[in-house]
Amino acid sequence: MKLRLINQLALVALLASASGCDESWVDTKPNGAPTTAFFWKSEDDVKKAVTAMYVPMRYESTWGRNLFWMQNASDDLVTGRVRAESDNIKNFNVTGREGGMTGGWNDVYWMINKANQVIEGVPTATGVSEAVKNAALGEAYFVRGFAHFWIAYLWGHKDQGVPFDGPEHAEYGKRIPPQLPSVTDNYAQIIADLQKAADLLPLFQTYGPDDQGRAHKAAAWAYMVKTYAYWAQFDQSKWALIPELADKIKNEGGRTLMSGKANGRENYQSVFKVENNFGPEYIWSVTSGVQGGSEFVGVVLENKGWGVFNGWGYFQPTEELYQEYEANDPRREVTILKFGDKFTYFGKERSYFSTNSLSGFQINKYMEPYSYGTNEDASTNNMINQNGDYPTTRLNLSLIRYAEVLLFKAEALIMQGKNAEAAAPLNEIRTRVGLAPKASPTMADLKHERRVELACEWTDRLQDLKRWGDYTRINAPLHGRIHTNKTDPASPFTVKEIWPARSFDPAKHMAWPISPDEIAKSNGTYRQTPGW
Repeated sequence: MKLRLINQLALVALLASASGCDESWVDTKPNGAPTTAFFWKSEDDVKKAVTAMYVPMRYESTWGRNLFWMQNASDDLVTGRVRAESDNIKNFNVTGREGGMTGGWNDVYWMINKANQVIEGVPTATGVSEAVKNAALGEAYFVRGFAHFWIAYLWGHKDQGVPFDGPEHAEYGKRIPPQLPSVTDNYAQIIADLQKAADLLPLFQTYGPDDQGRAHKAAAWAYMVKTYAYWAQFDQSKWALIPELADKIKNEGGRTLMSGKANGRENYQSVFKVENNFGPEYIWSVTSGVQGGSEFVGVVLENKGWGVFNGWGYFQPTEELYQEYEANDPRREVTILKFGDKFTYFGKERSYFSTNSLSGFQINKYMEPYSYGTNEDASTNNMINQNGDYPTTRLNLSLIRYAEVLLFKAEALIMQGKNAEAAAPLNEIRTRVGLAPKASPTMADLKHERRVELACEWTDRLQDLKRWGDYTRINAPLHGRIHTNKTDPASPFTVKEIWPARSFDPAKHMAWPISPDEIAKSNGTYRQTPGW
């Protein structure tokens, strides 16, 4: 959201706590029961309630950092600094009580609850125009579907879904939200919500600057695409639904790849610049604002930031990811910093080195906000939060962008045996960065392209490996570059194992365990994820 909406978030903090729900949404108390009978009396009430739904987007527990610990269990990244809980998540050695998982579970369910309150309260609100009601309901259905998607794919299993309830059900507010029979039931509900959102929401291009960052049609269509792609793991017929949606995102939603720069590197790098936060490739992000954006940009920065700014030093790329790129692929240097690479840091050029990196690499995609300022003086940079303990910046943190939609379209076509047709969307991605097109791409081509295009983003490489059945990649040991002098950018290195082979078991690890405390609070109504 733009700064006005960020400021609104602070104003609704009281509303968020007073409008009737503990942050632990799944508990033994009736949930969603309206405790705000005095509310829903004006358009201002409705706008405050809608804005409240977005509050947890910026939390550390959600898209600030913690939901990424589960994505970190892929082959692309290592934890970086020693952190026992996070290391255990990467090694699938968890109970479900880990704060890096339970905080996200609670706060994302909190978003679902806030969306339910809007869905229940808005239709009977007084003094509110139909246009405002429809816009509010569109945003609420989107937020509910978006939040539900994250809970479902992380904790949902084909043999057991995750809890869900809503005002459209007669027993809502009188019962513990039921645990659905399968994650496919969750996906069906998510699609229904996103379709309602798409029917009600405006196109992004109709928004003025003050509303950029709110839900819009193309965002709903994009999460429908992603939900169908995940659902297709269990029902291949869902692939056929993706290409038409992808085309709507382009033709009606006005989304396209960033392009038109002098070379492929500039085209790709421009996606990750503050000035293009809401550029043509934007679909959905944790939106910018020094005090209200995601801290993830600082979480991946070198620990202590070479004494200039307080980076945290987590989520470091592996040698396996670096080697995945074709030698002439400019996305590699945009995505990954290696020893000796040049970059601008607070107005001064540096050559990268790291005393902190376990792998010898750092994520580079999100470094643009740190290029501003003068002579490595952090106080001269107005693109960052000066509080290094909450290192947010003005850069949007993309959660889904148009390139991913194109890749899902290509994957859907390949999975239907339409490899020649898949060339067009796949090659849009490749030609943007100056790489030779593929005439009839295979799944191997798709897997490669998805990995290198979306590396180190919130697209979940681990979930890709799970749904593709590529378990050997999950289990393989991971490597990094061990330099003889970690303070010398030109120091020679040896490639060594930095993370031992793991034991991913598809009979157990296809979904994450639910906290036993949530199960206990349900008086045993909820069951643990199969295998755990």
